[in-house]
Amino acid sequence: MQYMLLIYGAPEVEPQYGTPAFSEMMAGYAAASAKMVEDGVMRGGEGLQGVETATSLRIRNGKVETMDGPFATTKEHLGGYYVIDVPDLDAALRYAALIPSATYGTVEVRPLMDYNPAGA
Repeated sequence: MQYMLLIYGAPEVEPQYGTPAFSEMMAGYAAASAKMVEDGVMRGGEGLQGVETATSLRIRNGKVETMDGPFATTKEHLGGYYVIDVPDLDAALRYAALIPSATYGTVEVRPLMDYNPAGA
């Protein structure tokens, strides 16, 4: 089953770029990614640019509306994701625990929909 590991963090508590803590965090990400690749579960993943670069879109009464930034107001921002393919939620949680941001933010583990189940 495929799971998306959504990585959330609050900018004010994340390690800042150019600091030793940031380098340590990035080394942790490299190690987590390498483990997922080595184990053959990695299907994709990437970091996201900051929320200030986001544009949200919605359609209301047939009219397309766009706005700067994310729609939801939250202290934690979506900063990146992994997509993994593992047997079950317990395995997905073990890989999510490798993600450095879990120590200061949140990693949401969510199964992906399977619109083409085997035998259908």
